[in-house]
Amino acid sequence: MTTYENFKFEVDGDGIALITWDMPNRSMNVLSQGSMGDMASIIEKIMSDDAVKGAVLTSGKDAFCAGADLSMMGGQAGGSGEGSKEDRVKAMYEGNLKFNMLLRSLETCGKPVAAAINGTALGGGLEVTLACHYRVVGNKPKTQIGLPEAKVGLLPGGGGTQRLPRLIGAQAALPLILQGTALTPEKAVKAGICHKLVEPGEEVAAAKAWLKEGLAQDKIKLGKKGPEVYPIAVQPWDMPGYKVPGGDPNGKGGSQVFTIGNATLHKQTHGNFPAQRYIMSCVYEGLQVPMEAGIRIETRYFTKLLMDPRSKAMIRSLFLSMQELAKGARRPAGVAPFQVKKLGILGAGMMGAGIAYVSAQAGMEVVLLDTDQANAEKGKAYSEKLLAKALERGKTTQEKADKLLGLIKPTTNYDDLKGADLVIEAVFESRDIKAEVTKKSEPMLAEGGIYGSNTSTLPITGLAEASAKPDNFIGIHFFSPVDKMQLVEIIMGKKTSDETLAKAMDYVKQIRKTPIVVNDSRGFYTSRCFGTYVGEGIAMLGEGVPPAMIENVGKMTGMPMAPLALNDEVALDLAYKVREQTKKDLGDKYVSGPADQLLEEMVVKLGRVGKKAGKGFYDYPAPENKDGKKKLWPGLAELVGKSLDPETLEVQELKNRFLYIQALEAARCFEEGVVTDVRDADVGAILGWGYAPWSGGPLSLIDMVGTKEFVETCDKLAQKYGERFKPNKLLRDMAEKGDTFYGRFAPSKEKAAA
Repeated sequence: MTTYENFKFEVDGDGIALITWDMPNRSMNVLSQGSMGDMASIIEKIMSDDAVKGAVLTSGKDAFCAGADLSMMGGQAGGSGEGSKEDRVKAMYEGNLKFNMLLRSLETCGKPVAAAINGTALGGGLEVTLACHYRVVGNKPKTQIGLPEAKVGLLPGGGGTQRLPRLIGAQAALPLILQGTALTPEKAVKAGICHKLVEPGEEVAAAKAWLKEGLAQDKIKLGKKGPEVYPIAVQPWDMPGYKVPGGDPNGKGGSQVFTIGNATLHKQTHGNFPAQRYIMSCVYEGLQVPMEAGIRIETRYFTKLLMDPRSKAMIRSLFLSMQELAKGARRPAGVAPFQVKKLGILGAGMMGAGIAYVSAQAGMEVVLLDTDQANAEKGKAYSEKLLAKALERGKTTQEKADKLLGLIKPTTNYDDLKGADLVIEAVFESRDIKAEVTKKSEPMLAEGGIYGSNTSTLPITGLAEASAKPDNFIGIHFFSPVDKMQLVEIIMGKKTSDETLAKAMDYVKQIRKTPIVVNDSRGFYTSRCFGTYVGEGIAMLGEGVPPAMIENVGKMTGMPMAPLALNDEVALDLAYKVREQTKKDLGDKYVSGPADQLLEEMVVKLGRVGKKAGKGFYDYPAPENKDGKKKLWPGLAELVGKSLDPETLEVQELKNRFLYIQALEAARCFEEGVVTDVRDADVGAILGWGYAPWSGGPLSLIDMVGTKEFVETCDKLAQKYGERFKPNKLLRDMAEKGDTFYGRFAPSKEKAAA
């Protein structure tokens, strides 16, 4: 046996080399400089050692390979680094091409290589296996097979855009690459990405069996002057007469894929995501040339993408920061690990029911309490509904579903909360009601237990006044629907202890969600910033901007939903009630906004409170009309009383208003100490309310635009549309000094891989 730093190499009596990838001191294998160096030596050994007839590549860990070391790549992205831009581009291109050519040497080494995929193979990990001649995968339900790079602003840079379309055709490959879809082993085999599905533990044996069978066949001559090789040692695209499945880009079938694909892509991304555009170019151009040329095309676009600041921002926020926060980067040190075994939830509405489901999913005993038993039962029925769908899709078993439902106890009796490690209040947004349930439920907590409020707007410090132990009181703000939304906003009151924060974060980790930590203020962080987006939409409507234009421009910015439609989804009466509570609390200090009057007319005078009532800014079809679609309410023009000519409006200015008003509020929250970590601000914005992911988040957007230019644009908007666009003192100071948020307030770095 030969041992490398990251691999073990052992040849059996049949001349088959077993290459086991097992990086020391890491839970998962990743593509690093060290592992790629070892790989180059191993490929050379396979080629030069006559005793080696073929090889099997597998992993010594539960997963095959998680992909590239993105912490290293994130540092390169955006054109950062030393030396001139030209030198950096050249070095980046050559480094990426070197890895690509390494994999090309693997598939053209003249000997068959099989990949025994015994766990998750994502990104560069899958690309390594695609350079092998055969792929056998173990049927583990948690194994994921895919190229997820597009999700974090990248494209597959190890031949993925060239090999996958050549393997299964552009029509099948493009959606997987563009969307970063991960498949189960069974679906990967069905799609033609892997050749054989076996029981876990049988991957190596099946790969060796394939090699032995293939090595027993006669050799063939590759071309007139080529070497004699075993047929199984040649990739399909290197065989004479090879044709792309489904046709090449210039063929009848192939050209339609790209014509329709480009139109669909633009409709979905509005040109905001360069990775998706470059992926289309890589596949389109690459399929028209030989593999080596295709690899160079991919490397060129990959390098171009890495130089784009949007790529750097997305890698940082959507992968590195998100992973750091999920692992507990903000958890106070020195507090013993805390486990919630019994959870009490007050309020069995949409939020309470969702919290019950995800908590029971994590194995907790859940007491779901409401004022009415029927309401409590209805809250549990939400979990039954979700599990019925999961059963239908084969995502769970009846036994597991029954076990989960058995953990949820609907009740009206506060005594059932006794011994709870955590109680989460999710009742109506009324200070009086919240105070009442706090006093009733808090005494039921176990020794060392904590109390959380799911309020989305009311200050935690004020709510904690009803608590006998305000140091154990904390905000735990979920987002709807809880089972789908990954973010939890943890809010510190003035008296909340670090121990309580650590315990709340441990609970969030138990339910596998990503926490951000913010300090107390009205609306906290997410609700404050989110409110500026929907509010700006109403403000534009009041100015006479055509409603359809408002909605289209909102989506063009990269926001997941148009502002008026989003107002309807959240419910206009809820926004109105929150505003009224704020006015009551602030008194003379309350500053009315441009959306206030329109909101009052819609809710109070017209009763158009949103989707739940079938009417808001949109008219909604009756529930029984399954095929009906919502339409903007024709009465909006009359309500507003004026309509501007779309031709006189600058689309870019409207886009800036939507994006900048949210970024400004994020900067204000940072200055006020509501949010204290740039990662919390950006990740919270993207996961919490869908702030344009291509930007990396609101603070990343300011850094990308440049603080000086951002402040200048906001000053112009303030002159035109009012004080809400006026930059805060921190931004002006940063603009004067040329500072960036990630430069001035950089969090500690941690390595990450994917």
